[in-house]
Amino acid sequence: MISINAAVIDLKRLDLLAAGDSSIHALDARAKVLVTFVYIVSVVSFGRYELARLLPFFIFPVVMIALANLPTLYLARKIAFISPFLLLMGLFNPVFDRAVLYQIGSLEISGGWISLISLLIRSLLTVGAAFILVGTTGFPAICEALERLGIPQLFAVQLLFLHRYIFVLAEETGRASRARELRSCGKKGLGIASFGSLAGHLLLRTWHRAERIHTAMLARGFVGRFHAHRQSRFGARELCFLLGWSSLIIVLRTFDIIDTLGTRVVGIFT
Repeated sequence: MISINAAVIDLKRLDLLAAGDSSIHALDARAKVLVTFVYIVSVVSFGRYELARLLPFFIFPVVMIALANLPTLYLARKIAFISPFLLLMGLFNPVFDRAVLYQIGSLEISGGWISLISLLIRSLLTVGAAFILVGTTGFPAICEALERLGIPQLFAVQLLFLHRYIFVLAEETGRASRARELRSCGKKGLGIASFGSLAGHLLLRTWHRAERIHTAMLARGFVGRFHAHRQSRFGARELCFLLGWSSLIIVLRTFDIIDTLGTRVVGIFT
């Protein structure tokens, strides 16, 4: 039960980070959403064997974290938490792709290992960019920005409801787990057989609570639109932010900066 409550608090902290007062927080959410979209598309567009060209893309999360004063260790823990799932996606790459791409002395490196490392780096970069976007903007503001960018309003509202339902589900899970522990004398009833009824009660409780929340929202005049806590407009700063980062990302995607720098350095010393 303690771990469930700790997970809820940890999840809420990411949204609370959006209340910061840095220059990145003050930007219009649409600019940050568009830049993050360009960044993610550029990163995932690399081939499975392109590894060195991904390294310059670390500049975006590093600079954003520094300018927004985000807790680096907290974001690293969040990314590390999902790393096993990312590793599982490419776990069998070295098994099926055994073609040797590089050879260092007697050590042969197959394409499967290169593709596995490339997959991990691309996943970490994209997931990190998503966390940074939420930590500097907030999920409600992101949904509002998506709607203002042309995403159907119904989809944006459902996305925000899904986000809020996660907290409802987690809180009800904590209450159900606490009640289950208090009713178990000498740890009786804590076995695997009780999880079926626990899951059923949990679904019913979250469903009823979601209905009560929706009724309360309707009573307060909810008409299908959410309003972000921080209102902003797309101005000159947002335009410079969008054009600057988008241009840099496109340049990094188009040109092999690492190869160019390596050739220049080798030319200097030869």
